[in-house]
Amino acid sequence: MERSLIPLGSVMVWGCFSRKGVGNLVHIPTTMDKHVYLDILQKNLKASARSLGLSRNFVFQQDNDPKHTSGLVKTWLSTQKNMVCMDWPAQSPDLNPIENLWAHLGRKMSERERRPKNATELVQFLTQEWQSITSDITTKLVDSMPNRIAEVIKMKGGYSHY
Repeated sequence: MERSLIPLGSVMVWGCFSRKGVGNLVHIPTTMDKHVYLDILQKNLKASARSLGLSRNFVFQQDNDPKHTSGLVKTWLSTQKNMVCMDWPAQSPDLNPIENLWAHLGRKMSERERRPKNATELVQFLTQEWQSITSDITTKLVDSMPNRIAEVIKMKGGYSHY
């Protein structure tokens, strides 16, 4: 399962996905801190996992943003059953397939005939496009991980085409 944050226009959202599809997309209407992030995880991570059929033994990946690695969040994650939190290298966007999913979402938003008029409508449009993402797309992203890792190693941690 994958998660990330992305600013899109004037809104910030959290989302996650697995090989089986996308989980919840959550609008973040306030400044993100470790408490807001923990609240998002508590309300959405396990619910997303269940809706994706991952209620038993899944791996959770997040980047090393200080909010994600705070003692508060680490403590909560360590108490969660049937879930392992993956260690992740710092400064590694080429390894993070959700970046490609955000790009896909951005392309779908730019293809819409009608542009959102305000932040509320932007969140509605984002949610519609997010929910239309198929498992064909998420499966390809998850399956790309061995190639991503090999390319980053080949490039000695430098830029890759991912």
